[in-house]
Amino acid sequence: MRRRALQTVHAVATLILAIAQAFAAADLQHEHAWPERPIRIIVPGGVGGVIDIRARWLAERLAASLHQTVIVENRPGAGGNIGTAMAARSAADGYTLVIVHQGTMTMNPHLYAKTGYDPLADFMPITRLGVGPLVLAVNPSVPAKSVSELVALAKSKPGELTFGSPGIGTPPHVAGELFKRMTGTDISHVPYRGGGQAAADLIAGHISMSIEGTNVQLPLIRDGRVRALAVTSAHRFPGLPDVPTMTEAGVRGYQFEGWVGIAAPAATPASIVDRLYREISTLLATSEAKAWFAANGLEEGGEPPRVFGDIIRKEHAKWGTVIRHSGIRAE
Repeated sequence: MRRRALQTVHAVATLILAIAQAFAAADLQHEHAWPERPIRIIVPGGVGGVIDIRARWLAERLAASLHQTVIVENRPGAGGNIGTAMAARSAADGYTLVIVHQGTMTMNPHLYAKTGYDPLADFMPITRLGVGPLVLAVNPSVPAKSVSELVALAKSKPGELTFGSPGIGTPPHVAGELFKRMTGTDISHVPYRGGGQAAADLIAGHISMSIEGTNVQLPLIRDGRVRALAVTSAHRFPGLPDVPTMTEAGVRGYQFEGWVGIAAPAATPASIVDRLYREISTLLATSEAKAWFAANGLEEGGEPPRVFGDIIRKEHAKWGTVIRHSGIRAE
């Protein structure tokens, strides 16, 4: 009886091993065959936007690397939720990828009652494409030459200073709310329909300040139309070497780095995700990529999938706390 039981256990173990080897072989064969047809990258934003520009830069180079057509498909709407949800529902076969960013992965799930996707369960992170700080800038008419002076001014005039953003729940809005929370200030939020309108009103002096991306702030700073007080990264930004970090400026622990990355539906074979990571990280390591991202106020990404996933999880928790405490809701 005991011998028969041992034989049964051995047979089951052999069967399980055979099945595992078969799946591994199939996965390897899939990797060697992939990609056999065009790949699409879903962009949850409009043509010409910041994430669209990043996606098209990647698509052109990835097509040459993989020797296959890579198509960019724009699906804007609902703060990026429409395109991101579409990607979550797509076949997990390596032929659909999606541009992800801080808003869709770490903020929207706390801002919207329904997004149509779960950022922590529905996607396989691949890598970040670009990382950059935001810049706290004020209109030159604001009598504050430093962050400490700005905080003192805001405390002396509760609710009178204003900060603009591209809309409710956008990263610049959340960044402003974090600033208010950490400095104990009452600064009124003014939402706009896009970063361009907010920047125009900052230049005109209709709003006091903004905490926006380098792609928006750098040209205005260099032309003297706004005054930079701090960057939100942990280290000084090479494009503004004389501008202190928030921590250096007195808001210790304030950190906010904007990023854009790429992911695949959750069940995409690991071999394909690994291949995509190798191809993309190789592209990001080139001198051409470093120069292109630097010209756009960013540093290239390139973290492995597991590291990128950890970043998403940590920021999902961090911004959830800020959003709940600030009472921000997007519809």
